[in-house]
Amino acid sequence: MSKIFAVANQKGGVGKTTTCVNLAASLVANKRRVLLVDLDPQGNATMGSGVNKGELQLSVYDVLADSLPARKAIVPTDSGYDLLPANGDLSAAEVELLDMEGRESRLRRALREEHDNYDYIVVDCPPSLNMLTVNALCAASGVLIPMQCEYYALEGLSALIDTITQIQRAANPELKIEGILRTMYDPRNSLTSDVSEQLSEYFGERLYRTCIPRNVRLAEAPSYGKPALEYDRHSKGAIAYLALAGEMTRRHGAGRGASQAAPVAQAV
Repeated sequence: MSKIFAVANQKGGVGKTTTCVNLAASLVANKRRVLLVDLDPQGNATMGSGVNKGELQLSVYDVLADSLPARKAIVPTDSGYDLLPANGDLSAAEVELLDMEGRESRLRRALREEHDNYDYIVVDCPPSLNMLTVNALCAASGVLIPMQCEYYALEGLSALIDTITQIQRAANPELKIEGILRTMYDPRNSLTSDVSEQLSEYFGERLYRTCIPRNVRLAEAPSYGKPALEYDRHSKGAIAYLALAGEMTRRHGAGRGASQAAPVAQAV
C-alpha cells in the first residue's frame, strides 16, 4: 500500500511545489513508483512536470467534483512519475465541495483505488487552509511541511499544526507529521541557525536532516517543465532532493515498512 504525503503550508513561497516536483523525481530515481497529485488551482506542479495545464482534457477537478476515477485523469510524465494534473478549473471545486456530501473525503476515496499502484503519492496543497487542503489532509498518512527558517514561518507553522490536530481528531486519526523540511536554507544567516535550533528542539527526529539550499537551478527548472534532477543533476538543489528522497525511504524501511512518524500531539 502506498504512503500518501500532503505537502502543506498555508504560507506561500516556501517551496511546496518545488519540493513536490523534485521529491517525486528523486523518489523515482530511488526506484519508487510515484504519483504526484496537483491540488493547487495555479497548476504549477503540472507545468513544472512538463504538462501543459491549458491543454488538459481531464484533471483533478473532474475527480473531485464529478467522482471520475483518478486513473482516467492520471497522465505519465517524462520524469518517470505519474501526475494527477490541475488547472484553473480547480478553483470552482473549492466552492462546489462545500455543498457536497462527504466533501472532506472525496480525494481519499479517489486515491483508494490507486494504493497498490504506487509506493508514494505526493499531494501538492494550495497555500491556504481551504477545503482542498482539508481533502489532502484527510487522504494523507503524513504531512510534509516545507518552511523557511524565519520567525514569521514559525507563527504560520503553529496554525497549520492546529489544523492537522483538528483533522486528526475529527476525520483522519492516522494523520501524522511526517517531517519538517527546511527550504531556501542559508547556514551563514544567524537567524537560520536560531530557528533551526528551535525546530530541532520541538520536533526532534521529525526535522529532516536534509536541508534544501537556495539554488538558482531549482528556480530555473520549472520554466523548462523539468525537475532540477533533469535540468541539472549536479546542482546543489538536485543533490539535496536526492538526499531527501534517500532519507525518506530509509525512514520507511526502504519504502516498504511502516511509517515511524510521530503523532501530532507528540511532535509538538
